[in-house]
Amino acid sequence: MPDSDRKAEAIPHFDWQADLALITEAAREAGKVAMAHFGQSPEVWWKNEGRSPVSAADYAANRILEEILRHARPNYGWLSEETDDDPARLSCDTLFVIDPIDGTRAFLAGKDTWCVSVAVVHRGKPVAGILVAPSLGEEFTATIDGPARRNGQDISVSTAGIEGSLKLASAQDMVASFSSVLRPRIERVDHIPSLAYRLALVADGRIDATLVKKSSHDWDLAAADLILARAGGSLTDLDGEALVYNRQEVTHPVLCAASRELLPALLKNISRIPRS
Repeated sequence: MPDSDRKAEAIPHFDWQADLALITEAAREAGKVAMAHFGQSPEVWWKNEGRSPVSAADYAANRILEEILRHARPNYGWLSEETDDDPARLSCDTLFVIDPIDGTRAFLAGKDTWCVSVAVVHRGKPVAGILVAPSLGEEFTATIDGPARRNGQDISVSTAGIEGSLKLASAQDMVASFSSVLRPRIERVDHIPSLAYRLALVADGRIDATLVKKSSHDWDLAAADLILARAGGSLTDLDGEALVYNRQEVTHPVLCAASRELLPALLKNISRIPRS
């Protein structure tokens, strides 16, 4: 049974369309706030021992998301890259999972490939999600019981098979981990700074697959994971296990995303990458 169908079976009926409408409004507003800073050299700080930039734009977008979403759903938990983690989220059945600007480095460099990522996660699974890429004029949406869409039009993953050429978004050292039989057929796609947007491109069929280095976070993945699933794809670890969100530990091991038909064959052809 496809992952998306298992998710739908396991989750009681709620009005996730209403939540999608809410997070769409909030993400669009956050996108407007971020665009006001785009190309304006906002103030930047460094976190994670100087490895990750965070800007005034990230904080401003986070504030508007909190204002809209927490006011509308005060009983939902909250997990955002730019908010101090509150362990109370672990006792919440439903929560918002937020990345105010996914692709901050690209944003600060004046590149268009960044987005606002907002998901509703229920009992460990994303049930509504939106990615707003205002500089590109693109929005990707999905609910657990509806189609994946880009700018209101249904999307689906590519139909590429293991026997043909494959457009793969991955670091070069990860491409080298594929079998010698498959490696010559891989066309490596240029780096896509936003992980959420990269997964959306797999959902949209513009690239066939991607490998994700270890230590991605819930907020990078939750909305895009759902969009990909509803477009006919899957995001799993290298053992083929689906992701669970809103755990105490919010980082993930090496991941792979592709169509549900292609993914098992890719996983069989990967070696030499540590699983965690």
